[in-house]
Amino acid sequence: MARRLAPDESALWKRVAATVTPIARQSVPLAAAAPPTVKPPKTPPRTVAPPAARPPAPLPPPHRTHSAATLDGHWDRRLRKGLVRPDISIDLHGHTLASAQALLDDSIHRALIRGARVLLVVAGRLRPGADRLPQMHGDPRPRGAIRASLPDWLAYSSHADQIVALRPAHISHGGAGAVYVILRRSRDD
Repeated sequence: MARRLAPDESALWKRVAATVTPIARQSVPLAAAAPPTVKPPKTPPRTVAPPAARPPAPLPPPHRTHSAATLDGHWDRRLRKGLVRPDISIDLHGHTLASAQALLDDSIHRALIRGARVLLVVAGRLRPGADRLPQMHGDPRPRGAIRASLPDWLAYSSHADQIVALRPAHISHGGAGAVYVILRRSRDD
């Protein structure tokens, strides 16, 4: 049984479908017809104006890898030992991929407004063998899909330039089921 599309998926599908030009159907004769004996007179070819050139599509923002970003050794040591207390925490359990991404983006925005440095994101453990991309066409979503999508969401976020690093959380903050998102300190401080 096929699942229904979520409203955001439906809107995306409508935008994609609007860009497609259907192929004209041609009927195929069952038996080969005899070629005509009289050739029609040649008509001069019509000149067709070339289609208007489309402006190139905007490029996606550069892909940043926050998990490979380097932090001060002091910061990394404090994060590994669980000595850093998160300023804001969010839990993405029970959300769809779309709602989890929206909540994450909104939380980063609020954290930046508040001047927070460390955002704790509880997303669940990444299950062994879970694909990095969710399965489509009604198949069940692989476990750990939100956790697997986090690095990509953060890299392409509108706040990507404000994110310094992504680090695994200490066991006291959720361990493998959570990550710290380290935000850039505002220049006002």
